[in-house]
Amino acid sequence: MAQFNPRGTEVSVILDLMIHDIDIILSLVRSDVKNISANGVAVMTNTPDIANVRIEFNNGCVANLTSSRISMKKMRKMRLFQPNSYIGIDFLEKKTEIIKLKQPNDTNVFSFDIETQTGKKTIAIANPIIQSENAIKLELTSFVSAILNNTPTVVSEIDGFLAMEVAHQILEKISNTSILV
Repeated sequence: MAQFNPRGTEVSVILDLMIHDIDIILSLVRSDVKNISANGVAVMTNTPDIANVRIEFNNGCVANLTSSRISMKKMRKMRLFQPNSYIGIDFLEKKTEIIKLKQPNDTNVFSFDIETQTGKKTIAIANPIIQSENAIKLELTSFVSAILNNTPTVVSEIDGFLAMEVAHQILEKISNTSILV
């Protein structure tokens, strides 16, 4: 989510903002896309400014994405749900919260017991410390290092291609479901 900025408005919010989320999701899920459902609307520009997307993967994972460049406040959050845990990431505030069933090797975490229909469960909450670093500077430094040392980049050209391929599938879905008001 971002406040409106005329920069980058020649492309849709999918290629401007959501592309980064798509890349992260593809790197986490590592499965082929099974189905995409998408809706978007142009409000301030001639391309979608708000989009909501559901990506279903062959391995059963589902990703729900929302991007807007006409939000009242800037927000960069991701929530991951998996068996026995929830992970919340705030990329702007550089905060992470992990809530899960406590394991024997979990130390230095806040925990408490709750009663469920299947018995007592111990919930652990952790807030790992995230180093505050300039992500763009790190990305460029890594890229220069890959060139100078002839080593692979962190995000390969194949990764970029796959993210763009999914983005274009989303755009196609949106163009097929556009509603004129």
